[in-house]
Formats: sequence, C-alpha cells, structure tokens
Amino acid sequence: MSVIGHLIDGEIITDGGRTQDVYNPSTGAVSKQVELATVATVEAAIASAQAAFPEWRNTPPIKRARVMFRFKELLEQNAEKICAMIGEEHGKISHDAMGELQRGIENVEYACGVPELLKGEFSRNAGPGIDSWSDFQPLGVVAGITPFNFPAMVPMWMFPLAIACGNTFVLKPSERDPSSTLYIAQLLLEAGLPKGVLNVVNGDKEAVDTLLNDERIKAVSFVGSTPIAEYIYKTANANGKRCQALGGAKNHAIVMPDADMDNTVNQLLGAAFGSSGERCMALSVAVAVGDEAADALVSKLQEAMKGLKVGAFCDASNDFGPVITRAHEQKVSGYISSAEKDGATVVVDGRNPQVEGYAEGFFVGATLIDRVTPDMESYQAEIFGPVLQVVRASSMDEAMKLIDDHEYGNGTCIFTRDGEAARYFSDNIQVGMVGINVPLPVPVAYHSFGGWKRSLFGDLHAYGPDGVRFYTKRKTITQRWPSSGVREGVSFSFPS
Repeated sequence: MSVIGHLIDGEIITDGGRTQDVYNPSTGAVSKQVELATVATVEAAIASAQAAFPEWRNTPPIKRARVMFRFKELLEQNAEKICAMIGEEHGKISHDAMGELQRGIENVEYACGVPELLKGEFSRNAGPGIDSWSDFQPLGVVAGITPFNFPAMVPMWMFPLAIACGNTFVLKPSERDPSSTLYIAQLLLEAGLPKGVLNVVNGDKEAVDTLLNDERIKAVSFVGSTPIAEYIYKTANANGKRCQALGGAKNHAIVMPDADMDNTVNQLLGAAFGSSGERCMALSVAVAVGDEAADALVSKLQEAMKGLKVGAFCDASNDFGPVITRAHEQKVSGYISSAEKDGATVVVDGRNPQVEGYAEGFFVGATLIDRVTPDMESYQAEIFGPVLQVVRASSMDEAMKLIDDHEYGNGTCIFTRDGEAARYFSDNIQVGMVGINVPLPVPVAYHSFGGWKRSLFGDLHAYGPDGVRFYTKRKTITQRWPSSGVREGVSFSFPS
C-alpha cells in the first residue's frame, strides 16, 4: 500500500514514523496511508523555509508573479487529475471538485497581480524638503493549517498570495485527503518556485503544535471548526504570532413570503446538499416567514428532493457524494435522530440510503427537517452534512433575531423581491458574508472571505486585500536631504 510523505526542500521524504489510513469514502475501503510528521520533520520543513526566505524576499515581485502565472497554467492542464484525487479521498463529485479547483485558481490569478498589490504610498514634501513613503514587506516563514472539505481551494486561499508577497510557507493539510494538496504543491515547484519556499508536512495535532510553538513561524492561517480555531488563535497569539483562524458556521436563509419560491427551492437544494453539506458556507437552516410561506417551501422542497442522487464521485450524474468518514456519517445521522426526538418533523429522511454497488460507503442522503426550534441540539450545532432544517418565524425581525442570536456569523442570505427588505437585512444582520437571492455568498478572489462572531478569530479575513495585509507588514520611511553647506540649528520641539 502506498504511503504519502512530506514535501521538504523540494523533495518528497518519509521519516518512518506513525501513519494513518486514508479512505475512499465512496467504498469505505482504505486506499493508502499518510505519514504523520514527527516534530523533527516539521522542524526540518521550517528550517528549509527559513533558509529560502532571504533570497525569495529579495526576488522582484514581477518574477514571483511569473511563477504564479506558470502555476496557473499547470493547474488548468492537470485539472482532471487533481479532481480525481479529490474525489477518491474526499468523495466530492467531479463537477463539484472542478468548481472547487476553479475557485482556488482564481486566488492564484489574484496573486499574479502582486506587483500592483505591493505598491506602497508616497508623499512628496510631507515637510520642508521631506518625503515620506510606506511599503509592504513580507513577514518571513508563515504557516497554513487547512481542512478536509476543500483540499485544493482552501490551501490556495493561503500559500499563493503569501508566497507572492515574498514569504516562505509551511503547509499542514488535512491528513484525511492529502494527495491533491501535495500534488498541487509539486506543480508549483514545476512552475519554477525555488526549493524550500513551499514545504508540506502531513500530520496531526503534534505537527500543528510544533508550528504554533516554533518562534521561526511568524504567522498562522487556519480554517476548520470553531473549537480548534479558538485554540489555534489563542496559542499563536500567546507565542507572539499573527493569526487568522476561521471557524464553524450555522448559515441561515430567510425566505420571505414574496420570494420566488421555485427559484428559492432550487437555490436551497444546491446550497444545502452540494458537497454533502460539508461546506462552511452551506445553508443548513431555512427560516420561513409565515406559515403559508413555510408550508409552500416544505412542500416544494419535498417534491424536488425526490430527484436528488447521492453516490460515488466517479459518476457525474450524482448530485453529491459520501461524507468524509464512517464516524461522521454516524454523527450526522445522530443529529437527525436528535431533531426527531426533540419534536421536529423529519420530512425527508436521508439516514441509511441504499447506493447500489457501494454498500460500505459513508453515505447520508438529502434530509429535510421541519418545525425545528432554536432550543434543539440539531439547530445549535454545525451538522456539516446534507441536512436542511426549516424554522418558522412570524416576521422578518424575528427571523433576523434568530440569526443574530446564534454564536456563528459566517454567511447568510435572504430570498425576497422587496428591495427595501433586502437593504435593511444587509445593513443590519450581524453576519460577515451576506447574499441577496444568492445562497452561497462566497466572495470572489479580489474581495476577502470571513465571518463574524465565533466564525472568525482575528482582525483580517482570508485572501483578497485582507490577505495581502495579513502576509505583509507596513514600513514607513521619512527622508530628508539637507542642502550642502547649510548648518542647521538644534530644535527640541516635537516636529510638526
């Protein structure tokens, strides 16, 4: 059985340490193993990045951008291979994997503009004969810790921009589906990135803690669950590191009585069940305003869900695939049972679906639960599975209060034809990313991604303009050249 190693100083290495099984979630079978890096292996990756930093930071931004242009071409040329790797280890259907990869490539495209992004500010004659300017300099060695649900896209939220800004990078991807991430890193080397600028270490908490506690790491980016995000943020800050840690979500969609119900249903189906609901921007709660709207919504959803197909990644006719592990399959099913026990109505039950030819796969079918209330465990938790819950509210204000009262504030949307209601909603809702008739308001690469409340720890969002600021530090220079032969007197007053 093949063993996935680490990428350090431009070479794939194995250290003979602990390993962990990697599953094909469509079949339930172990497909390969991945090494879990020792402390020494992580330290070697950091040392490689540190050694590469001086030369890389002094490489002109236009030359760094040219590496990114070649990287983009290689990603596009190898797209099918990358998506097959994602499907084999994550279970994501091929068309969904291709969408993920494309959004990652868009972040590479943004990084290609780094010569413009790093241009500083200049003020001539800020004082008598005095010029002042600022520029944005790289931090040094930075690290990224990424989740299983987007093994291609989320790492590319981080390392392309960080590297284009002149930093060197140590990436710790998810050990559940590491192959595509490692292969993408190898493509960046093929594009001309010098050895040591990007290193990849596969591992678990031991690898994470090594990155968090090593003083050579200047900043850490993380995407994952809120408890881990909070741990990483606190630990990184205690060690003097800059940190952005993106956590969990419970994304609500308000469905107003005037919404185009047929289009709303179609939008909700994709947003709730795409990628098996394993997205931090998945819409997991529909808040219907008024019983008439709720009854119509549930009826149309129930009918539309009859045609949904769950199955293996290799069949593009499937709408979504398995969840990541057997344990997660059981966890998602447990939340469905919990909602039923608490008095909610399971309208469409996705527990124990029959997928022909894949009896051992980790499948949960599309599930619709009506009459959910905020006190239920299934409402409070991030289920991270193909489960859509319907909560009934009597007014828009009541619906907005539900959203504002939840601990998460990642994404939300409203379905309406009323411009006044949409504007009020977007102005006042306490959530970081808002859609108006857009169910997955994931910002494009030249904006920035991040939620509010316990969905984000840190001041700067991911990628886009905030990404540039996160991976650089501002330096301001004030310069004056006195005229030769002119002797100036001493001044003890504060300069103005």
